[in-house]
Amino acid sequence: MIAAQSIIKESRLQQNSWQGTLWLAPDFAILHGAVGATDSHAHYAHQLMLSTGGPFTAELDGIVHTAQHLLVESLRPHAILAAPAPMLTIYAEPQRLGGRALLAAAGSAGAASLDSLAAALQAQPREILADARVQRALDQVDALLSGKVSAAAVAEAAHLSLSQLERLFNAQLGLPVRRLVLWRRLRLAIRCILLGSTLTEAAHGAGFADAAHFSRTMRSLFGVRADRSLRQLNVKLIG
Repeated sequence: MIAAQSIIKESRLQQNSWQGTLWLAPDFAILHGAVGATDSHAHYAHQLMLSTGGPFTAELDGIVHTAQHLLVESLRPHAILAAPAPMLTIYAEPQRLGGRALLAAAGSAGAASLDSLAAALQAQPREILADARVQRALDQVDALLSGKVSAAAVAEAAHLSLSQLERLFNAQLGLPVRRLVLWRRLRLAIRCILLGSTLTEAAHGAGFADAAHFSRTMRSLFGVRADRSLRQLNVKLIG
């Protein structure tokens, strides 16, 4: 227990820049390279961590694991404590790709190239939302992200009442409307930074009040500082 606490304490003091290549698709991302330590956090994406060298150490739901691979499902609290370079990390939107799909894609690609892994992820069948109105609502959220996202406008576009909208988001997406909007804003801002925008430009482009609001959200949902974790990544767009 003392050793685990020491690892956690040390990791929080050594959040180095992440370095490597990030393959970015509409509903998944693959990070290959050096992975920095993180604070404990919980984000909406499913996350599969795979070591291509020695084992890594991570905390999941308060329990420290030393492993070669670890699946972190959506919204589960976790932290990366120590990881060898290189690491392979897959993130996926949970309403499109489930945890089993990530494991299946990784298993079929094996130790092959990143091209093979990306192709295996693209080949996985996508989950379909049970209610088409939820997809219309998501489309409206994305259309409004650069400014204020009015729940009333989202509900109207999906032909729903506000109470129906909230109920369907919680039931089918696992998040209330406000938190889902925040996740989509963060996802858009991260993409903008990876493609060359400044933190301020990305924050405003994704509808955050300012760069500080974006930075706080990044720290809360991913456990890292945006200025340390994104600038050293090379980006390859997929699809």
